[in-house]
Amino acid sequence: MFIGDRLRALRQEKKLSQGDIEKKTGLLRVYVSRVENGHTVPAVETLEKFARALEVPMYQLFYDGDEPPRLPNLLKRKSADDIAWGNSGKDAHMLAKFCRLFGRMKPGDFGLVLYMAQKMARRKAV
Repeated sequence: MFIGDRLRALRQEKKLSQGDIEKKTGLLRVYVSRVENGHTVPAVETLEKFARALEVPMYQLFYDGDEPPRLPNLLKRKSADDIAWGNSGKDAHMLAKFCRLFGRMKPGDFGLVLYMAQKMARRKAV
């Protein structure tokens, strides 16, 4: 079901006209019509306005049931903090050591180390 069809069905179920939606949302009736007829795809902010005007939770604009859909049991993904190297343990100690040593290097020597690291990273990626 397209979002426009769902919005029209919810509006008619609540016995509201497009003019009523216009008054409640501040959106022009012409725009409401264009959305309901599939000529315009509304932004998320606009969908929030529709949901408030229709007095329904936002998920009901996309889902045709009384209860929200059950989420599948997905594997727990690692966050960026979990993946980042040097956040804890030996890695953090090694990173601190690198920072101290790189801070003492001459700019030319530091550039050479970075160049070598880039070459090694490219070679490993291939």
